[in-house]
Amino acid sequence: MFQWIIAEQADIKTLDQLAAALGVSPIIAKILTNRGVRTFEEAKRFFRPSWSDLYDPFRITDMDKAVERIERAVTRHESIFIYGDYDVDGITSVSLMYLFLKKLEVNVSFYIPDRLREGYGLSRIGVEQAAQSGATLLITVDCGITAIEEVALAKTLGIDVIVSDHHEPGKGLPVAAAILDPKRETCRYPFKELAGVGVAFKLIQAISVKLGLGETAYQDFVDLVALGSAADIVPLVDENRVLVKLGLDKINHVERTGIRALAETTGLLGKPIGTGQIVFILAPRINAVGRLGNAERAVQLLITDDAIQAKNIAGVLESENRNRKSIDEETFIEAKMIIESERRIDKERTIVLAQPGWHSGVIGIVASRIVEQYYRPTVMIAIEGDVGKGSARSIPNFDIHSALKRCEKHLIGFGGHRYAAGLMIQVDKIPAFREMFESAAMDMLGEGELVQQVAVDSEIHLSEITDKFVRLINQFAPFGPQNMRPVFLSRNLQVVGSPKVVGKNHLKFKVRQGGDVFDAIGFDLGELEYRLSPGDDKLDMIYVIEENQWNGQTKVQLRVKDLR
Repeated sequence: MFQWIIAEQADIKTLDQLAAALGVSPIIAKILTNRGVRTFEEAKRFFRPSWSDLYDPFRITDMDKAVERIERAVTRHESIFIYGDYDVDGITSVSLMYLFLKKLEVNVSFYIPDRLREGYGLSRIGVEQAAQSGATLLITVDCGITAIEEVALAKTLGIDVIVSDHHEPGKGLPVAAAILDPKRETCRYPFKELAGVGVAFKLIQAISVKLGLGETAYQDFVDLVALGSAADIVPLVDENRVLVKLGLDKINHVERTGIRALAETTGLLGKPIGTGQIVFILAPRINAVGRLGNAERAVQLLITDDAIQAKNIAGVLESENRNRKSIDEETFIEAKMIIESERRIDKERTIVLAQPGWHSGVIGIVASRIVEQYYRPTVMIAIEGDVGKGSARSIPNFDIHSALKRCEKHLIGFGGHRYAAGLMIQVDKIPAFREMFESAAMDMLGEGELVQQVAVDSEIHLSEITDKFVRLINQFAPFGPQNMRPVFLSRNLQVVGSPKVVGKNHLKFKVRQGGDVFDAIGFDLGELEYRLSPGDDKLDMIYVIEENQWNGQTKVQLRVKDLR
């Protein structure tokens, strides 16, 4: 059951001024003010973000130290070792940094840990591999902020470390040559929500400025930034919006060989690619090889110029993703059975599940699906011997990293941010952890916050959905956290014809208001068919407006979020 939250009306004078300045309807002006856009200049930056909107990378603490150390490595022909995470954010970060340093004719290699053998973050095995390769400088991307012991080990082996990360720091910081992380307490960078690939991008931007390489030296990699940022579900506001918008423009020109091969394999070549296509089509395939095997294959896909090699790797990613989906579905069904039979879901504010035999590579995906279904902060733990590896996923009003911090005495280690985290735990500590995690949620979450809310931008009449209106709505893209596709409410709609359930539980029907009739579809909402009666004219519905492309034709459809 959703709670519909209709956005409050902004000050009429502000709305009228903004609508007049932009030449748009008051509804469009209201949607903008819902997103904090209140002036012509703010609207201009929102709709037409440009390179000039980016912040000075040297405002990130330690950036000057990082650039100086890399400049020295380039001058002295040192060997540089890039170490990244095995998800899309980490893979794009590694690819970006590797390709950029290759352009500087540096002796550079990369390494991504084995998820099952090494787990998340900078590992001893990885540091030792760097030493064996003869590296004297190690750059972490999308990880490293909590790797105090591993950075110390690198130092004893004669390796300097630059940490480039976006996760929350722990109690202390590694003793590194430089630590780039906007979430550092001492960092005064104006935007704190960059993805890991965003921080890596700021580093190559700073190097380009310092060495006078020109703007294209870093701008050429903005497609990788968009890919990693969208996949990591970071807020698509401020600098992230600029980078993702510019990056999507480049992705849609499919200049990069690996992205072209992946688009061709998934049937996206020649079609518009937005954040939705990244999150639901491209990212799962890039993630799959890291979840089930060696993520370095995904890096090879993104760095190669060889079309045949790219096509072969894209085929492997497709196959691995099919395997991942099968394991994912089995785990999800098993998790639901445990919840329904063992957990008191109506009495508890959290879900903590632990099971031997679960694949640690898919539990993060399953945890997200459990959150979606039950709307509870969820921790899934894959037990291997006497140790469990866990993935935690949250709901909007719950900082899961802070909750884990309260429970850290029961954990071997943890890391992440407010929406997602990973952890390791001794199996005998799981019951105590479950109890303390629930206690943290009791303190941090009100009972009313466990009801899923849908934010409605505005109430409209179907007659207002004109071609111009749809074009303007599309310009709000790229869509993502803190800038979701606008949601509308229309009341007293008439159900046209007979609704039906199609595909995998999708609800399909038509609605009329006055002389206007639109197709409506509710994905995975088949169970709501009972609320629809042919001819009924008392239907209230919340939905987003999309364009559906089929058989060469583009048609406006209303994607239903809920109906009454």
